[in-house]
Amino acid sequence: MKAGALVRLPCLAALALMAAPAAAATIEVTIDKLVFSPATVEAKVGDTIEWVNNDVVAHTATVKGGWDVMIPPKKSASLTLKAAGAVDYFCRFHPNMRGHLDVSP
Repeated sequence: MKAGALVRLPCLAALALMAAPAAAATIEVTIDKLVFSPATVEAKVGDTIEWVNNDVVAHTATVKGGWDVMIPPKKSASLTLKAAGAVDYFCRFHPNMRGHLDVSP
């Protein structure tokens, strides 16, 4: 094998790693005492938002004209993000509970 070929192999491996798509993330939003925390989340299309309800009452994560996720008391529920954009959501049972997602492509 030529000396130049040995230098190219690590470079090709590095390029292959850089070209691999980033793995989707799971982002946890905690619900405690009628508050989404964090209230604002930055995510990417393909990421999953998991709401963990620590309260003793049910909540929802609802987007007007969009999705509606039921989150039972002391349980969790999740949603995989399908589209980019800014989304405000709230709890149908407790409209003062509000959250915001900034979803990038």
